[in-house]
Amino acid sequence: MTQPALFGGPMGDPDAERADHVRMRRLLTRSFSARRMESLRPRIDRIVGQVLDGMEAGGSPAGFHAAVSFPLPGLVMCELLGISEPDRADFLRWSEDAMHMEHPARSRAGLQSLWRCLGATIERGHIAPGEDVISDMLAAGTADPAMSDDAVAHLASGLLFAGHGSTAAVIDRGILLLLSHTTQREALRRNPGLAPQAVEEILRCASPLERPRANRRGGLPRYASVDLDAGGARIRAGDLVMFALQDANEDADTFRHPAHFDVAREENPHLAFSHGLHFCLGASVARMELQLLFGQLLGRFPLLHLDVPVEQLRAKAERSPGRPVKIPVAW
Repeated sequence: MTQPALFGGPMGDPDAERADHVRMRRLLTRSFSARRMESLRPRIDRIVGQVLDGMEAGGSPAGFHAAVSFPLPGLVMCELLGISEPDRADFLRWSEDAMHMEHPARSRAGLQSLWRCLGATIERGHIAPGEDVISDMLAAGTADPAMSDDAVAHLASGLLFAGHGSTAAVIDRGILLLLSHTTQREALRRNPGLAPQAVEEILRCASPLERPRANRRGGLPRYASVDLDAGGARIRAGDLVMFALQDANEDADTFRHPAHFDVAREENPHLAFSHGLHFCLGASVARMELQLLFGQLLGRFPLLHLDVPVEQLRAKAERSPGRPVKIPVAW
């Protein structure tokens, strides 16, 4: 018998949410299996190389977010979903438009274009299924009437936005951490084999732009599904709880020298991908993508540095906390 989850999702119906999570995970298990992820490694490695080629071809200085952080996760998501290569440049542009929610007309137009592209991809998947997530969902739809083409498109777009924006934010954070900690940057440059540990540390640590706790905003909302005591407070079933994940990732009882950014840290049980029922379904592909990027980056650009002091960068308020407007780099 398994223990009940203490907290349900933000909709306040833990049982319904748990059932939805289980159903979705069963549906996508094959898509994100270890075997599938390993088969993707050469293709993701090629995408990383192409993105870095593009930054190099553009010359120094460059905007790291525009050259690397934004396009790389989008291209990886295209590979996962089965978006055809001729459509990928447009797909990235429409994704960027869709994320500009401060400009409703632009966002709406981007979403409509993405929807049409996903529709065309679904039609191709019916005719010639491939080794991709959309084809997997279409195959599952033969046994599940709820998985209509519209449902597949909705789920695919959800995966796109969940995997694209969050990974871009981690890449932004990673480059800021590495380029503002010279000793750690050099350790990774000299030993790219540290990339797996470096990625876990990037996932754990706060961006230099949100290192002061006063600069941190928001949290992870959950509703308590049982009564419990935590931190001296009585929490009752149904109460809204906001988890401060970054504070948990700096817990001195769990991490040795938690405020120190250490690319060689071995024990690193961070919660960047959440935990248990809510553990990120795409964690394995995100880790692979980040490891391939940060394992290659400093070898390709050994003199890479911020083109302005980190103190001059400012966070983009309407996007993810700690994400800068621009990251000017030079080499």
